[in-house]
Amino acid sequence: MSSVRRPPSTRARAHLPARSSLKPLTRRGVRRDSSSRRRLVSARAAQESDEEVSGVVGGLGKGNANVQRILGFRQTDGAEAEEVPKWQVMVQLSKPGTWVPVVWGVLCGAAASGNFHWIEGFPRDVSQSLACIILSGPCLTGFTQTINDWYDREIDAINEPNRPIPSGRVTGTDVAIQAIGLLVLGFAIAINLDQARGHEFPTLTCIAIFGTIISYMYSAPPFKLKANGWQGTYALGASYIALPWWAGQALFGELTLEIMLVTLMYSVAGLGIAIVNDFKSIEGDRELGLKSLPVQFGVDTAKYITVGTIDGFQLLVAAWLFGIGEKWYGLALLGLIVPQVVAQIRYFIPDPIKNDVKYQASAQPFLVLGILTTAFAVGHNPYH
Repeated sequence: MSSVRRPPSTRARAHLPARSSLKPLTRRGVRRDSSSRRRLVSARAAQESDEEVSGVVGGLGKGNANVQRILGFRQTDGAEAEEVPKWQVMVQLSKPGTWVPVVWGVLCGAAASGNFHWIEGFPRDVSQSLACIILSGPCLTGFTQTINDWYDREIDAINEPNRPIPSGRVTGTDVAIQAIGLLVLGFAIAINLDQARGHEFPTLTCIAIFGTIISYMYSAPPFKLKANGWQGTYALGASYIALPWWAGQALFGELTLEIMLVTLMYSVAGLGIAIVNDFKSIEGDRELGLKSLPVQFGVDTAKYITVGTIDGFQLLVAAWLFGIGEKWYGLALLGLIVPQVVAQIRYFIPDPIKNDVKYQASAQPFLVLGILTTAFAVGHNPYH
């Protein structure tokens, strides 16, 4: 899975004054703390932004600022902002680059159902899977990213003043229209898919409602789950792994409690991947009083907790595959864990701060393939 994007503001949040309006949200209009704290936050934001562009976008749109901007990985500077059409700014607000892992999750869920057929089910299965992808990606993930930027608008005014909201190119009314529109469209798709598949219980609609609640709790006060490292990171991992899988499997088959627990185990592995991003921010997090894993346990201890989380829960999934009689898929999953361990030994454990991007680029493709392998195993097994 591609690196889950945590906006630079997700670890710098509680030290800013409340605002009653959006208009004053500029560098001049936001009260700062000490200059040293400001430099730490700004430097960290710039570093994360650069690494996300290189690590997530990779070759896609490389050298093409317009593509990177629309994907949400590059902000518009100075006079260039005046030339960007409003529709591009609104698309940028929903960060299409973050939809990719959600699309993968839906496809894995469809594969796990054992009832998705590219040829025999064409065009029904294909069109319904595309509708489910639109539900999970542009609609609900787009909604999540839109409200996340709104609730982060004050810290973004310091760290990234050229983002759509703090720059003034997007108003509070624009945010409300886009968020409500995406939510209504998403629920409409979920309801229609439940009806099209003849579901007696509206499973997809309930998953959509649950995902919306988690999204709101992640970003908005008084919950603001992302203010708590463990809760926020796990909620993020589950939203990108478990929920889209549930949607894809519920669409074409039966979603059981057992499968839900397996996907939640993979979400814990996703939590470990997200923690990797915290190592480079340890000094800033410590200065801001944020309790990330590296801050709480120190780099040396935290790096072993991180790899243990990533590897341990994948091993639990492999053991489960052996337990249900899918030994070949279990062996394949073990084979995909090995290169991840090699990358950990080669890059992450020696220096998790310097080599975090190298490690993720080397290891995450195998984690993603492992999720698909597990999905195929579930779809192949007659009892699941």
